[in-house]
Amino acid sequence: MKRSTKITSIVLIFFFIIAAVIIARTMIGNHFKKKFSKRPPPGIIVKVVEQKMFQNTVETFGTAVPAQIKSFNIEKYEILEPIKFNTKVKAGDIIAKLKNRNITTPFDGIIGKRDFSNDIDVSKSSIILNLEDTSVLFVDVDIPETFAPFVKKDQGVDIKFSGNNLKKYSGVVESIASRIDTNKRSLPVRIKLNNPGNELLSGSLLEVSINYNERNSLSILDTSLIMEGDNVYVYKVDKENTVKKTEIEIGLRKQGIVEVKAGLKNGDTVVAEGLKKTRPNGKIKPITYGSKPKSSSWKKKEKPAKTEQKKSKFDWIKKLNIFKKSDSKKEENKNK
Repeated sequence: MKRSTKITSIVLIFFFIIAAVIIARTMIGNHFKKKFSKRPPPGIIVKVVEQKMFQNTVETFGTAVPAQIKSFNIEKYEILEPIKFNTKVKAGDIIAKLKNRNITTPFDGIIGKRDFSNDIDVSKSSIILNLEDTSVLFVDVDIPETFAPFVKKDQGVDIKFSGNNLKKYSGVVESIASRIDTNKRSLPVRIKLNNPGNELLSGSLLEVSINYNERNSLSILDTSLIMEGDNVYVYKVDKENTVKKTEIEIGLRKQGIVEVKAGLKNGDTVVAEGLKKTRPNGKIKPITYGSKPKSSSWKKKEKPAKTEQKKSKFDWIKKLNIFKKSDSKKEENKNK
């Protein structure tokens, strides 16, 4: 009987300990659940969906050629005065004084010297002058045939010099070929570019961007996107500041802005930054994108200014006036 009673007591104590652990875990869990449920929602940056202008672009390269060019072949022995190369001239100016004649310019331009290549049969005693009108430049480009239907005459074109991408020039489509080049599978197009200050030189390599299919579409920041395989989602915020995961369809992406084709409407609010802190169906404290953060009322306590010097451990010795007598004796000896 004693042995069975002991076993029964051990079993009861074991079950009592298990019950106590379960109750304790439940109470602790409820405590932390209440504690964390009282936490304020996280501050998340949001942005309103708005409309922006989007356009497709065909990008290609081309070489600048002058609007007018004329060459003059001159024998060196005929030249009476040195020719001033790389200078601007006006129509009617004399650019070369020769023994039997003078050469005048038929139009405004810049005087240059042409180098001979091996395939040009010219005497070594000759030089060729080039008169180029670079106030207007033409750029011949090849547009892939898949984009040919989108190129129209007088269409606006953005142009950049390959050596300076920061500056943009404006041009127009001057002419379009009547047929596709079967060798290149492209459409020859000529671009006209005004160059009044002669900033761009003839022969420069230019980057040409032809824009087409301009349209107003909804836009969001690319930092709002949640990519899951082929699907794209955003966190949409309702009037009660509750976040809902919403699938959308996107279009063009350019300079951090994404075109939205479906899934949102104008005026909707989406999470712009802070996706990792956001949870579906959770609440947030919205912070408008671009707004200045409120300055904190907490200020660092300033230390009071020190009015007195730090007291030394030996200040009490100075107060005893022990050294004053010796100092006075030194002064008397000096006077003697």
